[in-house]
Amino acid sequence: MEVTIVPVGTESPSVSRYVADIHRVLESAIEPVKVQLTPMSTILEGTLEDLFAVVRRMHEVPFEKGAMRVNTSIRIDERRDKESTMESKLASVREKLQE
Repeated sequence: MEVTIVPVGTESPSVSRYVADIHRVLESAIEPVKVQLTPMSTILEGTLEDLFAVVRRMHEVPFEKGAMRVNTSIRIDERRDKESTMESKLASVREKLQE
């Protein structure tokens, strides 16, 4: 799952403070969720049930910090024919780059 959470109408165009606070939710998550922070979004790996529980808490953080509006985008990539991880997807592309 890829998630991007953007507080709207803050006093500054910078949102890194919000991103850091949201990331703390991931660091303390009881769910077994793997995390990869990127410059534009956060990639999460786990069961959908766990991912949705964690994202719900992440979505609340900007509101708790005073934001009056929050835009959260979620993109889900789920395979059911074989196990797929962040690492296996990258390895597949790297392998093809060697061809």
